[in-house]
Amino acid sequence: MPKHGKNFNKAANELDRSKLYSIEDGIKNVLQAKFAKFDETFDIAMKLGVDPRHADQMIRSSVVLPYGNGKVTRVLVFAKGAKEIEARDAGADYVGSDELVEKIQGGWLEFDKTVATPDMMGTVGKIGRILGPRNLMPNAKLGTVTFDVANIVKEIKSGKVDFRVDKAGIIHAGVGKVSFGEEKLLKNVVAFIEKIVLLKPSTSKGHYIRSITLSSTMGPGFKIDPLDLKNQVK
Repeated sequence: MPKHGKNFNKAANELDRSKLYSIEDGIKNVLQAKFAKFDETFDIAMKLGVDPRHADQMIRSSVVLPYGNGKVTRVLVFAKGAKEIEARDAGADYVGSDELVEKIQGGWLEFDKTVATPDMMGTVGKIGRILGPRNLMPNAKLGTVTFDVANIVKEIKSGKVDFRVDKAGIIHAGVGKVSFGEEKLLKNVVAFIEKIVLLKPSTSKGHYIRSITLSSTMGPGFKIDPLDLKNQVK
């Protein structure tokens, strides 16, 4: 079992972590229990009734949160010609083609997300071994391989969150900052859960959403009552 510091233990002991909370009360408890001096990320972890070993149950997608995720994201776009201009106008931090590939091959990785037009994927494939392990490879399932570069760049800049289920059937994501406050965090959390619900595989058996836990980066987690989802999720 991991050892926690005195601040964590104090925060955890002041609130009842054994019960199931509504989403609103869970958010309130997370904010009440926070103790870090920096603006922590507000996290959600969802245990799903899926088996990621089966391709049709490997959940991977993205969602644009109503109030973003609170992070400044540096976007790199692989594009040429008119699409290069479109990406720059949309706010991309870096745009180019072969020269960017060479720069990355030289060890440069000062970016957080990548986008590529479909005609550039042959070129981007040269650095797949560099980008892939870092989850930086453009991916059609996440919408980052597209000719609609303007919209995807704007979505990423406004707080688009990528997620995927891990081997244990758990999805974990940051859905805001504790400084957002209860109302904005509630809308972000609900938007995230709604997206997960929409992605339920037809082959998933039994309860799809097994558990939900909300927490801040350094703080304790609080479990959400799955029955409360009916009152919040469309």
